[in-house]
Amino acid sequence: MNLLNKWIEIQGYKHDGRMHRIRDNVFVVEETEEYIVVASTKTKVIEHDFRVWYTKEPAIMIFFKKRWWNVIAMLKSTGITYYVNLASPYVVDNFKVKYIDYDFDLKLYPNNDIRLIDVREYGYHRKKYNYSDDIDKILRFNIEQIRKYMQNGDYPFNDEKIKEYYETFLSTIKKETNKK
Repeated sequence: MNLLNKWIEIQGYKHDGRMHRIRDNVFVVEETEEYIVVASTKTKVIEHDFRVWYTKEPAIMIFFKKRWWNVIAMLKSTGITYYVNLASPYVVDNFKVKYIDYDFDLKLYPNNDIRLIDVREYGYHRKKYNYSDDIDKILRFNIEQIRKYMQNGDYPFNDEKIKEYYETFLSTIKKETNKK
């Protein structure tokens, strides 16, 4: 299914199949054999407990078909902050990108500081949802891989590429608006 230049929904689940978070109405700016890139501004987010909030800044999100993580690059006035969710590879179902969120997150700040967050949440959910040893090994291996990508500025941790995606999003939306 070709999703390029389409508005879609992102659905994150927990290991037991419970809905975790929905990001409504994001725009596909690139789709390859390996990943899908979506862009958003002031996106509606629905939490598992039905709380609703809107993102504050524009973002580029990258979901991988084979990697156990996805990225949200937030374009802030202070620079781009990268938020990485350790998560299952994504699948597409009826114009919805779906994945399982595995709690661990890493953040890369504009000053190149890297932080592993939600460690306690991971420990709690690993017991609650009975994550296998194999999943634990996959996630821990990926944490180290992601750190290397971040330190080296490897894709997708490249500010210029993220800005390019955002400019593509803005120009495509402008063209669509002018057609109407």
